[in-house]
Amino acid sequence: MTNHTCLNCQHKISNNFCSHCGQKTSTHRYSLKHFFAHDFIHGIFHFDSGFFYTIKELFTRPGHSVREFIQGKRVKHFNYFAIVVLLLTMIYLISKWGKVDITELLNKESVSGLSKVLKDYSKITNFLIVPINALFSYLIFRKSKQNYTENLIINIFLLAGMLVFRFLLYGTLLFSTNLELFNAMNVTFVGLTFIYIIIFYYQYFKAFSFTKAALIRKILIIAILILITKQGVNMLINQLGLLYLH
Repeated sequence: MTNHTCLNCQHKISNNFCSHCGQKTSTHRYSLKHFFAHDFIHGIFHFDSGFFYTIKELFTRPGHSVREFIQGKRVKHFNYFAIVVLLLTMIYLISKWGKVDITELLNKESVSGLSKVLKDYSKITNFLIVPINALFSYLIFRKSKQNYTENLIINIFLLAGMLVFRFLLYGTLLFSTNLELFNAMNVTFVGLTFIYIIIFYYQYFKAFSFTKAALIRKILIIAILILITKQGVNMLINQLGLLYLH
């Protein structure tokens, strides 16, 4: 039954949505059935409009879908901040459920500072590289006339795609404690991440007035810069962790 007064802003309504604030007119009391079936399953995991839809788009047409999002096609996509936070939470949980702590598979001394920082500030440290990457893409692809804020959003979506690879890497710890297997998987995912960055930027910026040769050159430059910067930021965080966290 359609309400005649919006429960959110009290304006008079006659359609399925309030023309003043946009809330649905089908608002009703919460129940366990509505909580799980609608707000949780539909709101987050609905394939056509939520978390899985955005993940699907990021791995079937990453650059195209993000460009469409920037240009205004946003209804079906999961919030770009929320998807990164959710992926980081999933990575944290899967690392805790693994058969062994990831630091035990690495040189403890070389990553001890980084581990200390990531323990309490993983969300901040992962977002830290986004403004740097956004500056790279803003300058390298400035001919596209995408402003810096748009480049921030582009690179948050890129981070989400990269975090999926990390999630899959950490997932190997659920099944094995083999150091050689983990190192091989790590190298594989670094390579896949590099390829993903190239595809992501190529799809996004191919719609603008770049020649194919110039576009490929710019993409290779930014892909290398991103991987080098990520390693540099991790080394800096590791040193800060060693100095200030005990």
